[in-house]
Amino acid sequence: MTRLADHLSIGQVSERSGVPHTALRFYEDRGLISSERSAGNQRRYSRSVLRRIAFIRAGQRVGLSLEQIRDALATLPSDHAPTKADWTRLSRNWQDELDARIDALQRLRDRLTGCVGCGCLSLRVCGLYNTDDRAAAFGSGARGLKPSMEGGD
Repeated sequence: MTRLADHLSIGQVSERSGVPHTALRFYEDRGLISSERSAGNQRRYSRSVLRRIAFIRAGQRVGLSLEQIRDALATLPSDHAPTKADWTRLSRNWQDELDARIDALQRLRDRLTGCVGCGCLSLRVCGLYNTDDRAAAFGSGARGLKPSMEGGD
């Protein structure tokens, strides 16, 4: 039986994870993954980086920022391959935020459907097109502009 290598080159990690070399370097620059340098100054990744990359990609798929993912991974030892239990524990922290995003997207969808249905796109009353219009209470026109000092209007 062939023993698996303890460390992988950037090419091997890219091939195994399906993540381009450039993204691996980007993840490393952002503190999401780490590598060691060989005597020839080449990147060498521990095998656990494959699981960390899977964790990163899963987090991105559910809409998390790389900063949120980095902060979550920072709670784990750097050479630790995240487990299902780790994902379960860390993802609990994201439930409220994801629920709020889902709610906001559903409200946006419902407003869009209503707007398309009425077809008004009124600057005066459309909550989708003109959200939170505070100047509407002052009437129409360019209320933020000062009147001209020259003759005329």
